[in-house]
Amino acid sequence: APASNASDRRKKAADERPRGAAEGRQRGKREGQATAMLVDGFEVDSPNVTYTEDHITAKYVYETTDVVQDGGTWKVKPRQIGYEFKTDKRVPKLGIMLVGWGGNNGSTVTAGILANKGGLSWKTKDGVQHANYWGSVTQAATCRIGNFNGEEVHVPFKNILPMVSPNDVAIGGWDISAMNLAESMERSRVLDYDLQMQLWDQMKDMVPLPSIYDPQFIAANQAERADNCIAGSKAEQVEQIRRDIKDFKAKNALDSVVVLWTANTERYSEVVAGMNDTKENLQRSIEAGESEISPSTLFAWACITDGVPFVNGSPQNTFVPGVIDYAVSKKSFIGGDDFKSGQTKMKSVLVDFLVGAGIKPVSIVSYNHLGNNDGYNLSAPQTFRSKEISKSNVVDDMVQSNSILYKDGEHPDHIVVIKYQPYVADSKRAMDEYTSEIFMGGKNTIVMHNTCEDSLLAAPIILDLCLLTELVTRIQFKSEDEEDFHGFHPIAVLLSYLTKAPLVPKGTPIVNALSKQRAMLENIFRACVGLAPENNMLMEYK
Repeated sequence: APASNASDRRKKAADERPRGAAEGRQRGKREGQATAMLVDGFEVDSPNVTYTEDHITAKYVYETTDVVQDGGTWKVKPRQIGYEFKTDKRVPKLGIMLVGWGGNNGSTVTAGILANKGGLSWKTKDGVQHANYWGSVTQAATCRIGNFNGEEVHVPFKNILPMVSPNDVAIGGWDISAMNLAESMERSRVLDYDLQMQLWDQMKDMVPLPSIYDPQFIAANQAERADNCIAGSKAEQVEQIRRDIKDFKAKNALDSVVVLWTANTERYSEVVAGMNDTKENLQRSIEAGESEISPSTLFAWACITDGVPFVNGSPQNTFVPGVIDYAVSKKSFIGGDDFKSGQTKMKSVLVDFLVGAGIKPVSIVSYNHLGNNDGYNLSAPQTFRSKEISKSNVVDDMVQSNSILYKDGEHPDHIVVIKYQPYVADSKRAMDEYTSEIFMGGKNTIVMHNTCEDSLLAAPIILDLCLLTELVTRIQFKSEDEEDFHGFHPIAVLLSYLTKAPLVPKGTPIVNALSKQRAMLENIFRACVGLAPENNMLMEYK
């Protein structure tokens, strides 16, 4: 009898348990809660949007405001500008080439793509894990597109516009180490052993192309890895990079290639008039073999020459004025700088929240220790300085936005410390202390500890940067005053959500607040299909 009663109780509990999304939504409705649903795709039904076999064309009204001073009165004038967007629906076969392919990030990205493509699962002490793209805004985030019978309707970010699937990309690249990708994956100590063994045979034959090694730009401790280097002058190295890209594109029958720097952080290059301040001077300096021209600048120059988009995932000043000048003249996309994955991403959220709430951060102390090769290279003062600059400037625009809290020239005390601790490997520790002034002379201190799996956070960002860069090359637009369509500015501001120190055209406001960066990216893509910005007013429920 007891066994029978227990069986009956289990059956009754199972019968009462909601099954599936539909029942879950119905339960939410019964309890008076807001519910949501996810749809794979959508089509905008509007006279302003046209779908053809090759393009999506959308007419869009952009609303902004101008501020003028009339006598002693500030006047705000709403203004509307008509735009037309045209997005090429034909998704190309894309190749991604990573500078630093054999490092922790490169091997982790490669392993992640192969694992997802193969639908792999592997065992850990916590149970069976399955390949995914979590941490990728394009692959694992959603956007709200409206309401259906009182339910919020969302769509995968990757389905707002036609986008390359990471499972379909060809991957390759360069490294100063000749170690194959399987051994690099093992050395990095990032992925679980069972997964590594499943991927070993696919990755053991992947060997990076020789890269550019210049010991004066990175830590001396990297010399032990440098056994796979391009010989010759700087001009010859540029030509070799160009050949490598063309060969990779031809070998894999690719339509387009994006190159991304995920190699060692370099020290800052000196910007010198007559050497690297214009494209003409920089070209002469490359041909003359000027020692102050960094490897990352040479890669950028090679890519721009052939119209290949180049993204800088490290904090150094790869894009000296001569490089920017060259990219703009060639209309070739460049973007950067420095992946925003852990501590700095949290900082761009928290400081935005504090200042937006009328709370005044006055002291920010950020400490890190990590044990991967990134930390090893950053143990040199000259390379650490590059990282310190990119991590420190992230709060500037948020502070400048509130002159009620901050006087002219006033800024929080802000210090960044990075230490190399081999034992923790890729599992970076980040500790932050935020001290703020609050009501009536009070103080508030927030202390945060963040354990970051460094490469597991960076790898999805690398994919996002490459996939978004490719997509941006397929979008054209024109204003109501223009006759012809054209692409976005060659400096890819749309990538700022993913970078610590966003590269922007001269005269463009630098925005570091994460929510604003995300909104810009999403709303421009919404405009491409004729949808208004997501304003969260929800007037239909007011």
